[in-house]
Amino acid sequence: MKALLDDEVDALFQALADRTRRDIVRRVAGEGLSVSDLAADYDMSFAAVQKHVAVLERVGLVTKRRVGRRQIAHAEVGPLRTITSMLTELEDHWVERVQRIDDLLAGDEPAGSRD
Repeated sequence: MKALLDDEVDALFQALADRTRRDIVRRVAGEGLSVSDLAADYDMSFAAVQKHVAVLERVGLVTKRRVGRRQIAHAEVGPLRTITSMLTELEDHWVERVQRIDDLLAGDEPAGSRD
């Protein structure tokens, strides 16, 4: 898995900070959908949905391919795996810290320091 620069990570999280964009990623993860199909389910203009897809495409969360006259959007698993990996790493760090606190409060040696 390619390590991302801080600016790339920021861009991924900023793109996913919007609920419409998160929904778009969910919807195109299982199967590709045209921008027209996506737009039909939102209370906004086609152009607004197209802009949301463009943001996702710019950060690599979505790719589009032309099928006839339609642009079909598909979710890209690579950036999603990167985000998942980062969040899992943070969760593991905090779980370990909480476990050490629990051990201290229980009067045990912190986990990992036992021989």
